[in-house]
Amino acid sequence: MLRVITLNLNGIRSAATKGFYEWLATQDADIVCLQEVKAQEADLTAAMLNPPGWHGYFHCAEKKGYSGVAIYARRKPAAVASGIGVAEFDVEGRYIQADFDLPGGPLSVVSLYLPSGSSSEERQQAKFRFMAEFAPRMDFLRASGREVIVCGDWNIAHREADLKNWKSNQKNSGFLPEERAWLGGQLDAGWVDVYRRLEPDATDACYTWWSNRGQAWAKNVGWRLDYQLATPLIAAQARQAAVYKAQRFSDHAPLSIDYLFPVA
Repeated sequence: MLRVITLNLNGIRSAATKGFYEWLATQDADIVCLQEVKAQEADLTAAMLNPPGWHGYFHCAEKKGYSGVAIYARRKPAAVASGIGVAEFDVEGRYIQADFDLPGGPLSVVSLYLPSGSSSEERQQAKFRFMAEFAPRMDFLRASGREVIVCGDWNIAHREADLKNWKSNQKNSGFLPEERAWLGGQLDAGWVDVYRRLEPDATDACYTWWSNRGQAWAKNVGWRLDYQLATPLIAAQARQAAVYKAQRFSDHAPLSIDYLFPVA
C-alpha cells in the first residue's frame, strides 16, 4: 500500500510543539505533503528538515512566517521541482512536486497551498489569478503520462456537504460560486476527488478545517478544504481514507489515503 498524508500545519514549529512529529512516526506513511510551514529552511532543526527515515523538500516563502510547502518522502524522489512559473505566487511558496519511479509505475506527488481570499478583496482577486494560472499546470500534469496526486489545502469547499453552514457562506471566500465551479471544472476534466470517491456521502466526518473563532472545533462547525485530487488510474486504487481528529496539531486535520499501488 502507498499511504499519502496531506496537512496544513499552520506553522511547522508550532505543530512540532503539539506532537506532530511523534504522531508522524506512528503513521506508516510513504509520502507526506505539508502546507503553510511558515518558516525558512534556515529556521528549522535538522529533525524538521529531514525527520528520521525521511527525505525532506521545501519551497518556502520569501516573506518570513508566511505560507510555504514541503514534502517528506520515505524513498528519495527521482526529481523535485517547485513553483508554477509565476513570480507573484512562486515567492509565496505554494507548490512543490516530487517525481518517483516506483514498482507500480511513475508517480508525481504535489503539495499545493492555494491562496485564501478571506482576508480582503485584494487577496480574493489574487486567489482568482492563481486559479487561472494554475489550471494549465493541472492540465499538464494530467497529460504527463504519469500517475499524479495533487495534495493540499485548496481553500475551496466544493459541495454543500463539504461545510457545516453552507447557506450562510455562499457569499464568502472558500464557497463562492466561481471557486466551486473552478474546482468542479478540474473534476470534469478528469481529476478524481479521492476522498469523495471513497466517502461519497460523508458530511460531518469530512471536515478538515475549523475556525479558531468561537467553538468551531468543539462543535465540529468545519469545512472540507484539504483534498487529494488524483489521475483516474491511481484514484481507482484508493482503498481507505481517514481524517485524523484525535489530536490537534493545527487548525487543519491530516487527511490520509491508502492506495493499492506498489512502492517496493
